[in-house]
Amino acid sequence: MNRLQTAPATDVLVETRGEVTLAAPDYARTKILAVLGRLDEPVVAARVKLTQEPNHAMAKPSLAQAVVDLNGRPVRAHVAAATMQEAVDLLQDRLNARIARVRGHREHHRHHATAPVGLPDGARHEHRPQRHARSGQERRIVRHKSYSLARQTPWEAVFELEAMDYDFHLFTDAASGVDSVVHRDPSDDGYRLATAAPQAEPVPGLPVSTLAVPRLAVADAVACLDLSGLPFVFFTDAATDRGNVLYHRYDGHYGVITPVL
Repeated sequence: MNRLQTAPATDVLVETRGEVTLAAPDYARTKILAVLGRLDEPVVAARVKLTQEPNHAMAKPSLAQAVVDLNGRPVRAHVAAATMQEAVDLLQDRLNARIARVRGHREHHRHHATAPVGLPDGARHEHRPQRHARSGQERRIVRHKSYSLARQTPWEAVFELEAMDYDFHLFTDAASGVDSVVHRDPSDDGYRLATAAPQAEPVPGLPVSTLAVPRLAVADAVACLDLSGLPFVFFTDAATDRGNVLYHRYDGHYGVITPVL
């Protein structure tokens, strides 16, 4: 069941999927409006998606996601919880934290290619949706995203990762022109950089992976991802020589991100 609901005045679009209660959209709208009401910059758009998974065996079947456009700068938050009310409450807190981080570091990242101030709070996040368990025979590549990669410094890429609440971010290094990935490292609440360059220049405060980025066909990347047990694999596509990311989706299938050629 899919429903779209909007509010007058400041427009927060709320989309629901699954058996979401009738009261949840208004509750979510109220919570997000409370976040937006404290901002002094223009809010171009605000969208919330509430999803109630049908699997009652899941510990966190209630998912909530928000994307807010702050004067052209999108900010995203995504959480999962045992109930929809808890998910919306967590979403409000998470969105507040993401917006505060964007506002606090906007000027810093505009003028400095250095580490953000303070701890990477986005890395410590135990409220991610659970990945659906599927056998290898069931899993398919069900989403293929292709876009022009932003030319960024590695720390600008980290800032993008934080603002959009991603686990990884594919970009083109502004200095070398080489496709690269920044990602969260849950082992120490930090960030890591992987680059297709044979010998990447060191980035102060940002450890660079010493593992060679494999050159693979997409089918081989799937096998590599399954064997690794990691959430994604960064590889150079054998057909295009460009950096790609194959990743596990929360629905148990795969997604792949490729640059526009």
